[in-house]
Amino acid sequence: MDAAVLEMVLTAFEETRADALGHGHDLAQAVKEATTAAAMCLSAMTGIEDSAARAEVDALNPVKMLAA
Repeated sequence: MDAAVLEMVLTAFEETRADALGHGHDLAQAVKEATTAAAMCLSAMTGIEDSAARAEVDALNPVKMLAA
């Protein structure tokens, strides 16, 4: 994944997590929704299958990347 796609995937994750938390969801649910949004973004941008995109987002560990 190139830097531009990574940035967009992380942005999708971060914005969705913040939105879910803002709507009163607990952190676990917010991260689940954010991971799904990030995977959908990756799939749409690269054309990879949904399950492969989900696995790639999980492997990125966006929570840890955004905390750094």
